[in-house]
Amino acid sequence: MSYYVTTPIFYVNAEPHLGHAYSTIAADVLARHMRQRGEDVFFLTGTDEHGEPVAQAAEREGVSPRELADRNAERFLAMVARVNASNDFFIRTSDPRHHKAVQEVLQAVYDRGYVYEGTYEGWYCPRCADFKTEAELEDGNRCPIHKIELQREKEDNYFFKLSEFQEPLERLYAERPDWVLPGIRYNEALSFVKQGLNDVSLTRSRLTWGVPVPWDEGHVFYVWFDALLNYYTALSFAREGKDLTDRYWPATVHVIGKDILKFHAVFWPALLLAAGLELPERIYIHGFLLMDEHKMSKSLGNVIDPFEVSEVYGVDALRYYLMAAVPFGQDGNVSTQDFETRYTAELANEYGNLANRTLAMIGRYRDGVVPEAGPPAALTELFAGADERLRGRFDAVEVTGALEEAWRLVRELNRYVQDEAPWQLAKDESEAGHLDEVLYGLAEGLRVVSLMLHPFMPDSTAKLLAALGHEDRSLERAQLGAVGGGGRVGELPPLFPRIDR
Repeated sequence: MSYYVTTPIFYVNAEPHLGHAYSTIAADVLARHMRQRGEDVFFLTGTDEHGEPVAQAAEREGVSPRELADRNAERFLAMVARVNASNDFFIRTSDPRHHKAVQEVLQAVYDRGYVYEGTYEGWYCPRCADFKTEAELEDGNRCPIHKIELQREKEDNYFFKLSEFQEPLERLYAERPDWVLPGIRYNEALSFVKQGLNDVSLTRSRLTWGVPVPWDEGHVFYVWFDALLNYYTALSFAREGKDLTDRYWPATVHVIGKDILKFHAVFWPALLLAAGLELPERIYIHGFLLMDEHKMSKSLGNVIDPFEVSEVYGVDALRYYLMAAVPFGQDGNVSTQDFETRYTAELANEYGNLANRTLAMIGRYRDGVVPEAGPPAALTELFAGADERLRGRFDAVEVTGALEEAWRLVRELNRYVQDEAPWQLAKDESEAGHLDEVLYGLAEGLRVVSLMLHPFMPDSTAKLLAALGHEDRSLERAQLGAVGGGGRVGELPPLFPRIDR
């Protein structure tokens, strides 16, 4: 079974920040989990390189849009690598192969009668690259996202007949209540549709930095239509000499931020319907990471640098924190203080210390060999159905919920150590069988939770699994008792060492 997951593609008019890392890590966690389940996974990320914001940023820097795109695309590639994303392809929308595929799809939309020539007049935000309706404006004529005053613009464009998809989109939302998740975003998207859809500009005549319109070379495609099609076009050239479209389309889940909801939950399905293409199975819309209740912004100076954090604390700590600190799908506060607290209390103490104690006790009391015993009844009950609960969370794209399923077991294992006190059992030879059971249960419990946590913290869990003598990452093995004792444990340096800042 195929599983195709995408991030939004990131605008190259500025450098990567924590929000980009957040989307990328979340999609990567989904991809890694599904690979553990044996699914045929394709994971796409990349950069959005056309449009007015890029052209303006390049002009301010005195470089060409191509130079700016090339430079900042490298920075996003570095960010994707730094957060240990396992993406199968990185698309750049300035790629001529993407241009060709965009032209083919939008020519089909034109040929099917969903495009006409007209004049646009209204409010335009150059930072969003978005034409705003009166209902979307704040305080008269301000952009609701960038808070800047907008100017009315007038331009001859080709229009996309979005209005013709009013009923099809209302029917889509009625028939597929989980098409947009979480529920609050579904309601927001449906509300936008029910307000009434107006036709939207498909092309721009004032810009040259974009994909040329095949039926009128004086225009380029409006950047959002070019960008949205990346999820589809990438499959046609991501593998040299192969077209993967039939294998992976439609996408299983698009992971996006809430600021681009309108384009993905309204424009995107209408465009696909107009082109005669299948719709993605699901769009999951996450919230904003906030600091002191404000969205992170370099201009406000309230940012956490993902490069710096991962350099000091390690990539797995960053990945864990972003998925744990804010319920995926909601807005939530993050801070350096909260990060450091969770690093010490949860990663170093609850998981790292549990691992080191367990391996040390097996080394001390059983010469480094996991005892051959059955799983303790107390742990068997705790772990029963854990892998199925995890799968259910991931199927619903409840990434934070999936992490919580695994972490609850980490805490239960810590409680089990304290309750059973193996250091006391080791003093009494008559408790040798009981001690064998406890040590086996701890080793086996750690193996199972590490498999469950592997998508979130791939490096740390791989080190622990190797120390336990296990290389198999399959989720089928994430059941207590699936692996017997008798294996020899290895050395394990602290997974999350103390950091002196």
